[in-house]
Amino acid sequence: MMAKAVQYNTAVNFKVGDSKLEVTQTKSLIGATPKHRETVRSLGLKRIGHTVVRDADAVTVGMLNSVKHLVKVEEAK
Repeated sequence: MMAKAVQYNTAVNFKVGDSKLEVTQTKSLIGATPKHRETVRSLGLKRIGHTVVRDADAVTVGMLNSVKHLVKVEEAK
């Protein structure tokens, strides 16, 4: 079997690992619950289209799983 490139989208739960993740805010926080707004803010995202690079540790993965409908996640190169 060939190894597939790992690409995350909003439909999958993210896994803890040694890799780095590029997180981009794709949707507005208007209408989002206050808990989701705080989570996106604590990830370091400030506006739609803003991208940050985070480690794939347990805390970050937990935050991403709770706001996966607001962000796009890719493995950093």
